[in-house]
Amino acid sequence: MSLRLGDIAPNFEQDSSEGLINFYDYLGDNWGILFSHPADYTPVCTTELGYTAKLKDEFAQRGVKAIALSVDDVESHHGWIQDINETQNTTVNFPIIADKDRKVSTLYDFIHPNASETLTVRSLVIIDPNKKVRLIITYPASTGRNFHEILRVIDSLQLTDHHKVATPANWTHGDDVVIVPSLQDEAELKQRFPKGYTAVKPYLRLTPQPNLE
Repeated sequence: MSLRLGDIAPNFEQDSSEGLINFYDYLGDNWGILFSHPADYTPVCTTELGYTAKLKDEFAQRGVKAIALSVDDVESHHGWIQDINETQNTTVNFPIIADKDRKVSTLYDFIHPNASETLTVRSLVIIDPNKKVRLIITYPASTGRNFHEILRVIDSLQLTDHHKVATPANWTHGDDVVIVPSLQDEAELKQRFPKGYTAVKPYLRLTPQPNLE
């Protein structure tokens, strides 16, 4: 199965470091981040899981729940979590799925045969409250994930879901945004964007981020 943007994220039940997980029950009405790791006790992933734990408050502010996956078993996960807590000076506060049978990895297309026949690639999936896949990023084993970019994308998705805007290159929270080209009615423009807008070109109109005071 090849998972694509806009697909419904598959539900699953699988054991984890925090017991049996039903994915949909775990997410509830929240946004979700599911990210895979090739194996326990890998150096880059150790730093990533530690950093994810440190972002607990940032995720909570955005209504996001994190969950990780590795192909090793629960006992191995518990040992690895101890190492993560010790070396990254944090406390892992989210479950790590024990995907020894590769059930979840197969559902989410985390195994790429040209990279490895048995190990998952390091992919990250963002899922919205309607269980739709909104972002898929796959990283090489040698490059750690950029969690500032992940937070930036979540901010963009949540903003653009509620306002008729898109976010331009390198946008971060607080920057001007782009009004979507389909919105042409001047009365609606004034209602939606009372601070006004700048028309650089007819199709490129910039306005202050609409959900800020």
